[in-house]
Amino acid sequence: MAELTLFHYALSPFSEKIRAMLGYSELSWLSVTVREMPPRPVLEALAGGYRKVPVAQRGADIFCDTRTIASEIARLSGKPELALENQPEEVQAFVRKADLDIFLACVIAASDGRMLRRLIRETSLINTFRFLKDRINMGRKARVKAVRGAEAKRKVLDHIADLENRLSQDFLFGPTPCIADFSAYHGLWFVCDLAGKPWLENAPRVSAWMARMKAFGHGSPREITPEDAIAMAASATPEPLEPGAESGTPVTIAPSDYGRDPVSGSLVYSDDTKTVISRSSPKTGLLHLHFPKQGFRVVEQTA
Repeated sequence: MAELTLFHYALSPFSEKIRAMLGYSELSWLSVTVREMPPRPVLEALAGGYRKVPVAQRGADIFCDTRTIASEIARLSGKPELALENQPEEVQAFVRKADLDIFLACVIAASDGRMLRRLIRETSLINTFRFLKDRINMGRKARVKAVRGAEAKRKVLDHIADLENRLSQDFLFGPTPCIADFSAYHGLWFVCDLAGKPWLENAPRVSAWMARMKAFGHGSPREITPEDAIAMAASATPEPLEPGAESGTPVTIAPSDYGRDPVSGSLVYSDDTKTVISRSSPKTGLLHLHFPKQGFRVVEQTA
């Protein structure tokens, strides 16, 4: 069975969510580092220009959005607690809030001079200006309401207080972690670890929980080149789909919140939790791109 390949960059919060899951699951994995913003030629070839990061690959199957990546990790590692669809509605509602409203509040609250200096130090001045321009343009096209700095900080502090109350056991919903822990972790990692906000000083349970989450590490990734990833896709065929495949109708699919660049392909599978489209090119051969149902809009293309 092919190893999972993760396309990510160091400062990406959602990439950190998946890196922590890979550490917890103890899966071996391959790493391809991509730029903080497009153009990303390898993802244009494999994921049709889908612009959010991370993206994962296993052979000729491409997994877009952390929900489908988490489900694949759950399947490969035998840890069903990492798949959102396996959780009760209480957990699913928590994850939806943590991955959108709380995440955006964390990013806004953390985006100050210190974070800007770190980005310049770890990339370059011109790259930082390009990154800021890219994120401003993406925000203008988003369909989610942005909060300002003071409100964002209040939301993050309220979130920390909620976690402090929840943590009567080692993890948020019991003695062992589930997808909710990883969804709550990555935003606070961005705020507290990267931006250096001291907002856990009066939250000892959250501080101890963060330490437990960090202790999972990232496993033992092996770095490969973008060319290696494309060659693996070209030499593989997509995994068979479950019964109920669709007829191959031309469609576009795009996130419904932000980063709404559409991806074109043929609809080959759809159920209550995921959508799969096919794409092909001389460089990659036939690919199946996997998207979660929730948070994505599929539009049928007419001649």
